[in-house]
Amino acid sequence: MKSTQDQYTSVVSQCRNLFLQKTRDYGSSWRVYRPISVVDQIFIKAKRIRTIQEAGRQLINDSIDGEFTGILNYAVIGLIQLSIPSENSNDLDFERVETLYDEQVKKAADLFARKNHDYGEAWREMSQESYTDLILAKLLRIRQILANDGLTLVSEGIDANYLDIFNYAAFALIMIGEGKHKS
Repeated sequence: MKSTQDQYTSVVSQCRNLFLQKTRDYGSSWRVYRPISVVDQIFIKAKRIRTIQEAGRQLINDSIDGEFTGILNYAVIGLIQLSIPSENSNDLDFERVETLYDEQVKKAADLFARKNHDYGEAWREMSQESYTDLILAKLLRIRQILANDGLTLVSEGIDANYLDIFNYAAFALIMIGEGKHKS
């Protein structure tokens, strides 16, 4: 059986590979997204997962794990967008995108390692529905922060919420990979 760190690295690597393949196909077209648009892209995916969970069926064959992969990758897009001012070029070369992606993954992986230590892998006992609900709650928080011009009084910022969304999606993908959650 793989270690948790190996599982995490494996699912993130799969997401990275897809993201980079799409970057080869589309370039950095996602650079045109404004902050709320990134939130809405993740919202659409999380809302679809929740609808499938509640209905118990789906009419489109796109998989739930594919949606969690999209959520993880859009969280990276959100983090990259926060790290590069919008007035910079929308056209990033492939190597720059790859570097920026890896920088954000490192932040998420470091946070995962710290929280996983402190929480004792409690996420392994959570339902897929909880991951979905937590992602939706984080998106509502980001929307509120954006409505407050990006300012918070005592709460974490947008970046912390994207990092949590990234990790919730990674947890879901690990659990799907283990066969403990539906795909």
